[in-house]
Amino acid sequence: MSEKYREAGVDLEAATESVSRLVPLVKRTHRAGVLGNLGGFGGLFSLRDAGFTSEGGPEELILVSGTDGVGTKLELAIAQEKVDTIGIDCVAMCVNDVLTTGAEPLFFLDYVATGKLEPGQIEDIVAGVAQGCIESNCALIGGETAEMPGFYPEGSFDIAGFCVGAAKRKNLFTPTESIQAGDVLIGFASSGVHSNGYSLVRKLVRDNNLDLSKQYERLGDEKTLGEHLLEPTRLYVRALSKVREMSTLDIRGAAHITGGGLPENLARVIPDGYMAKVNTRSWKRTPLFSWLEELAAFDNPSEAYHVFNMGVGFVLVVSGESSSDELERTCRELEAELGHAVWVMGEVVEQPGEVTAKVSLESVQP
Repeated sequence: MSEKYREAGVDLEAATESVSRLVPLVKRTHRAGVLGNLGGFGGLFSLRDAGFTSEGGPEELILVSGTDGVGTKLELAIAQEKVDTIGIDCVAMCVNDVLTTGAEPLFFLDYVATGKLEPGQIEDIVAGVAQGCIESNCALIGGETAEMPGFYPEGSFDIAGFCVGAAKRKNLFTPTESIQAGDVLIGFASSGVHSNGYSLVRKLVRDNNLDLSKQYERLGDEKTLGEHLLEPTRLYVRALSKVREMSTLDIRGAAHITGGGLPENLARVIPDGYMAKVNTRSWKRTPLFSWLEELAAFDNPSEAYHVFNMGVGFVLVVSGESSSDELERTCRELEAELGHAVWVMGEVVEQPGEVTAKVSLESVQP
């Protein structure tokens, strides 16, 4: 190995060791369709071997991709020396976006950049990525680890990911063509703050001298504040699969509630001429969100819904043709299967003329 390169801050032996540690993690994520092994210049995936066929020709099969990072949540993970769940966040941010189209995630690649390569840290990070992929039935087929001495402080890193999914054209959600007045909004609970709003979270922690290692009575359980804030982003692959498997609901659109909260993300699937009316009293906020809202002292209660997901991680827009009894029964059955809250949270209404906002927050809690 080059000593000059090592003196410049790049340890090739550490790089080799890191890859060797990742091979078994990556292998656990493999599914039908994976070609080759970790270490090539590119990740290969066979649609035919994965069981996707295109009866009407190649144009009938649609590939869907998504890419994202974790943002400043990383700072809290590094400060607590707990980076084994950050990879789940990265996968979830990409995979959940792909799900909103109706596609099934197929494979994932990650990118980790660090100031000094520490094989144990890299292993922990990618272990989280692998776990997220396993939960998504999504293969981790490659990635890149960049050692950038002098650019990132020692011990710090950044992570981003890229997911590709596929669906037959007939199975894609087409919200701009199908959503109409009377359609119903189904909410799926978040697991916490997920991966957005952390610039404000970190400021609130600093300004109020909060201790990440402390258990606060306001949080209502025995977890520390740091554990609450590092709760990984929930993946909704199984949720969407269960909706399709257990119900006859006609899904017309879906939104992943990330940066911008409900007002901005739900608006992305609502067609012109319509508005989504969200009843914010239809679900119970966790103590963490209530506390963050109090600490932030927003001028307007609705402002919190633009910064945080406020307990809603994913929203489906379904046909309003189902009866209210059927919708409620479906939500209860899904809750039992998924282990988290699922509920009817609003509806789509006509909004003729020039519209400045496509989402209306009703009954916002002060």
